[in-house]
Amino acid sequence: MALIWLDGELRDPDSARISVFDHGLVVGDGVFETVKTEGGRPFALTRHLERLAASAAGLGLPAPDPDEVRRGCAAVLEAVPLPLGRLRITYTGGVAPLGSDRGPVALPTLVIAHAETPRRPDTTAVITVPWTRNERGALTGLKTTSYAENVLALARARQEAASEALFANTAGRLCEGTGTNVFVVLGGELHTPPLSSGCLAGITRALVVEWTGARETDLPLECLAEAEEIFLTSSTRDVQAVRRVDGRELPGAPGPVTAKALRVFRERSAADLDP
Repeated sequence: MALIWLDGELRDPDSARISVFDHGLVVGDGVFETVKTEGGRPFALTRHLERLAASAAGLGLPAPDPDEVRRGCAAVLEAVPLPLGRLRITYTGGVAPLGSDRGPVALPTLVIAHAETPRRPDTTAVITVPWTRNERGALTGLKTTSYAENVLALARARQEAASEALFANTAGRLCEGTGTNVFVVLGGELHTPPLSSGCLAGITRALVVEWTGARETDLPLECLAEAEEIFLTSSTRDVQAVRRVDGRELPGAPGPVTAKALRVFRERSAADLDP
């Protein structure tokens, strides 16, 4: 049976309940992290906890206790051992009034769950969507639970036999996917949008930039029509080649630059579980 860490203790799913007045449920007032696990061990947990704290601060939530979060993660991983898993850490504003106002200071809610995840295919298809990311919004750069926009975009992608949808920002520049960062190869060089584009500071993105020397470049969305190679990064995808973007096929995916990035990521991540 799956066990869930909720506010300081392990509980079974039937007793792991939060209030219907929890602000994370009512208005999406919360932040989260998704951590890849292999053999019951989390990858890059320190980086994820640092980003969780940064997102909470950006949303004006009290700082999560990193020791409690680590205890919860360890307890869930021990209780729910999986060969390949997705560890979800959710931290919300806690009980509050029915509305956007948080009201009196409340105790935040911390939920940690662990579920099996399938191994991702080597290649995938993506689409672009007409909606934009706001690179100047209040939530820009924060990993919040307000994900309805991503739900809609991903549903559009599924309708077109794709696994991800890519956004431009309000300036028409390439930004990110619903849950991924994007890299493109132009003229043999590897590029990814800068954080100023409004994209999330992905953990895998940062490692790929560090380990491959990829350039952070402000790019038009139209570069996807010219790129020799495209790949996505995320905690559950690692490095995944794109074989089709909208109606355009990229034969031979993964190409040589993507294949090298994938090889480097596998080697470096295997050598250090908490880089």
